[in-house]
Amino acid sequence: MVSSTPLIELENIRRCYGGHDGAPEVAVLRGVSLSIAAGEFVAIVGASGSGKSTLMHLLGCLDRPTSGTYRFAGRDVAEFDADQLAWLRREAFGFVFQGYHLIATESARENVEIPALYAGTPAEQRRERASALLARLGLGERLDHRPGQLSGGQQQRVSIARALMNGGRIILADEPTGALDSHSGQEVMALLRELAAAGHTVILITHDRDVAAQAQRVIEIRDGEIISDSGAQPSAQALPAPDMAAAGQGSSLPWWKTFDEVARSAWRVMWLNRFRTALTLLGIIIGVASVIVMLAIGLGTKQKVMAQMASMGATTLYLYSAQPPEGGPWGVLSEADMLAVAKLPEVDLATPVIGNQRTVQYGNVSRDIYVYASNEQLPGIHHWPLAQGRFFNAAEDESLAPVVVLGHKARKQFFRDEPNPLGRQLLIGDAPFEVIGVMAEKGKESGADYYDEMVFIPYQAGRARVYQDILEPEYATLTAMSTSQVNAAGEAVRELLLARHGREDFQVDNAAAKVQAEADTQDSMTRMLGLIAAVSLLVGGIGVMNVMLMTVRERTREIGIRMATGARQRDILRQFLGEAVLVTLVGGSIGVLLGLLLGTGLLVAGVPLIFSLSAMLAAFACAVATGLLFGYLPAKTAAALDPVVALAAE
Repeated sequence: MVSSTPLIELENIRRCYGGHDGAPEVAVLRGVSLSIAAGEFVAIVGASGSGKSTLMHLLGCLDRPTSGTYRFAGRDVAEFDADQLAWLRREAFGFVFQGYHLIATESARENVEIPALYAGTPAEQRRERASALLARLGLGERLDHRPGQLSGGQQQRVSIARALMNGGRIILADEPTGALDSHSGQEVMALLRELAAAGHTVILITHDRDVAAQAQRVIEIRDGEIISDSGAQPSAQALPAPDMAAAGQGSSLPWWKTFDEVARSAWRVMWLNRFRTALTLLGIIIGVASVIVMLAIGLGTKQKVMAQMASMGATTLYLYSAQPPEGGPWGVLSEADMLAVAKLPEVDLATPVIGNQRTVQYGNVSRDIYVYASNEQLPGIHHWPLAQGRFFNAAEDESLAPVVVLGHKARKQFFRDEPNPLGRQLLIGDAPFEVIGVMAEKGKESGADYYDEMVFIPYQAGRARVYQDILEPEYATLTAMSTSQVNAAGEAVRELLLARHGREDFQVDNAAAKVQAEADTQDSMTRMLGLIAAVSLLVGGIGVMNVMLMTVRERTREIGIRMATGARQRDILRQFLGEAVLVTLVGGSIGVLLGLLLGTGLLVAGVPLIFSLSAMLAAFACAVATGLLFGYLPAKTAAALDPVVALAAE
């Protein structure tokens, strides 16, 4: 039985354009009233400019009337939101356009699949149904051909297959034969008659009366008004109307199940515009690579500087005599002061130091070098191992033993051609000293390579044999029990000496504080380098936005096609946002590889670098976030386009 409720019912529909911003109002449809039953084959005929295409857009829910009522299967379409209208286009209508409106970058099968994609049909089912429809329409051998590789008639058959993909209860055909030769036009009309006979509601828009005569019902429109109607011809075999209770509730695949489709489409667009894509990628690549390399340089430089500072001991303190803040004579640090300081519970090691330039001679080699007099604790204080022999001990210090330990460079200066200098005699000033050891090389990396040029003698022997004119230590080097006690050790030394001297005629320098200050400085430098590099990433993001805005303008008709086949606003948003993200994913990946290659080259060149996995992940994540951030506005712009305006774009 045929339902008594018309499938489509228009009541006093008006559609006007203009009327705002000073533009005059133009009425295209002037109070159109019309009912179409399910299963009818209707031709709407009229001259160009009569309003028939505007009427088709309103019937297909691509446009909204200015006034009047449009009821579909008894439901007022004015109550539908954008997603419900998209559902109706997807579930009820199938469009066949004069210009075919196929997406040029997609194959015939992929064009046919589009409505099913937005209906949530799984990929395998989409492919099978699209292939079957094209085979049924004689295009089984053309599944992978793009529109540009098909004739006009073949393209129109592809658009008919697309209209049938989700069932095509109502076929809206706008001048389907207008761009075809007579033979292809006859084939298309034969297909439309077959569909009408199978129960599809076919609404044919044409200016050709011979084409219109092939329909069961002919409605003539002129100047926006219906002037004749041959009368309804209901069909007992009509396909049922969609369940209007489910309007807007159609299933859709979750984003991760359509990601491959979005990525495939995006990649194809990128490849077809590969020169422009390459320029866009370049900004992202440079940005990511810059962040990785800059942060690696910052971290490497920080480690080097920290190693240099730490080589002198992170728990090290230096004690000097000084002039009191209130003025007066300089203070004097005595050996008794040193003994008292060494007994403090916060102090681990302590050594008095006397040092100055002295003439050192071996054979015919004579040099003025720094002679460093300290006690046996010097290697422990400076975390400095020996390369040969041993360091002097406390007993040798107490007995004024004439022994000497050489720095790495001092050993080369005096014993370049001798593999083992131990047991040899050096003349320091006028006193002979026996070589008992050679210190390991500190080197330039430690920032204290000047120690390598020194020679080291016991403190008491130094006072008695080399520095007879110096009565007290010049300064002292201390170490705290732990890094957490450095400040406490410094304060304890200050209080002790303040009590002993009665005035602050000394100075305590905290090496650990210097290390921390240097670390903070290096962190600031690293952040600055990272921010500078991030600017290029920002520029790359702006490039992505610019290209995506251009893409939206260039692909406006494609957006209209997708909307006409049932795409929701979120589907369009996902499509273009996915393309922006894909650009940044590719650019980010290449940027990471480029950053690693550049960093490796710098490492080979001797530049200190430390690659940070977290920095690489952060740079890559920032690239993707940049794509999301700067791709959102173009994607939102695309999603907000009016379907009719988008379809009319050139």
